Amino acid sequence: MSKKIAAFLAEGFEEAEAIIPIDIARRAGIEVTMVSISDDIHVTGSHGIEIKADALLKDTDTTIYDMLMLPGGMPGTTNLEGSEKVKEALQKANEDGKYLAAICAAPRFLGSLGILDGKKATVYPGNDQYMTKADYDREAKAVTDGNVITARGMGCAVEFGGEIVKALTDADKAKEILNAIQYN
Repeated sequence: MSKKIAAFLAEGFEEAEAIIPIDIARRAGIEVTMVSISDDIHVTGSHGIEIKADALLKDTDTTIYDMLMLPGGMPGTTNLEGSEKVKEALQKANEDGKYLAAICAAPRFLGSLGILDGKKATVYPGNDQYMTKADYDREAKAVTDGNVITARGMGCAVEFGGEIVKALTDADKAKEILNAIQYN
């Protein structure tokens, strides 16, 4: 049975932080559903690239997913933070021990919800005020601690994707995928 990820897309998301880990996960056989958090199936990223999501959040049962993924970017992160449905989905997934993955500024949302309390985590520089109760690692590209994966920014999207694959499959599969894409 294939593992499943819901990748939340908010207006102004960082395109590469969504597409690169989604691509890596799909190469590993993980089912990824791109979920628009607005009422529009088309979501425009922070650099003007429009993506057609697979589903709308209002029509999605997020409890069926093994992982919820948050790309960062601005104003994508603030739009995620402004969604009560996203907040509720993250809190429920965390309570259920499901995986949460956030990159760039998006880990700050997890930090503000208390999900990173006592966990090793990273975030885009300048957002460390949201990491006060986390074991904040400003140098790490991507960090996995328990059910939470965080990454620092777009330049770390491949490592982030590798950590996602490792969490939902295993380290060998992650290594196989990263080798296949010529990532050394």
